[in-house]
Amino acid sequence: MDLKPFLDIASSDHKHLCPRQILGVRIGLKGMAVLGFDASSTPKHLLVISETDGCFIDGVIAVTKCTVGHRNLRVEDYGKIAATFVNTKTNQSFRIAPAVDVREQAMIYAPEEKRHYFVQMQAYQIMPDEELMNVQEVVLNLSVDELISHSGKRVRCEGCGEEIMNEREVVIEGKVYCKSCAEGGYYQVAKTNFPFHNHS
Repeated sequence: MDLKPFLDIASSDHKHLCPRQILGVRIGLKGMAVLGFDASSTPKHLLVISETDGCFIDGVIAVTKCTVGHRNLRVEDYGKIAATFVNTKTNQSFRIAPAVDVREQAMIYAPEEKRHYFVQMQAYQIMPDEELMNVQEVVLNLSVDELISHSGKRVRCEGCGEEIMNEREVVIEGKVYCKSCAEGGYYQVAKTNFPFHNHS
C-alpha cells in the first residue's frame, strides 16, 4: 500500500516527517488489517489506545481517523511507542509495538546512510511488517463499555461540587466523587486562589 497519503496527513501539522510518524502510520495500517478493517474506510467499531502522545499518535490518527474528540482514541501515557486496536463489537484486541531491535534492523535497509535518523526514515517505510513490529492479541483489563462509557451522563461530585461526565465517577460508601477527590489527582490547589470573575 502507498504510504504517502497517510504520511502527508501525519506530517501536515508538524511541517516535517519523522520516524515516529512513519511508525504510527505503519502500526495504524497493521492494526486496521489484523482487525479486518479496510484502511480506506472509517470503521465504526474501532477503538485505539495509544501508549504515548506526540508524533507517533499523529501517524496512527492519519490512518484510523480515530480522535479524542470522537471518543474512539484513548491515550494511556506509558511513554511507549505502542497502540492497541480494539474491535468494540467483538472485543478482539491487538497490541502492536516496534520490534525491540528495530533500530538495528533498520540499518540493513539503508546501508548507504550513516545518519541514524535518516536510516530510520528510509527503513521504516520499507521494512517487512514482521521485522518492523510485534503483534500480540491481548485481553483488556476493562470492558469496552467501561472504556468508552456513555456520553451525556452527568453527576455532581460530593467533594468539589464539579460536574462529572461520561460515567467517570467513583462511588464510595454510596457517595459520588470525581477521581481527583476519590483517588488524588494530578494537581493540588495552590494557596492563592484567583477569582476570575468578570466585573465589567
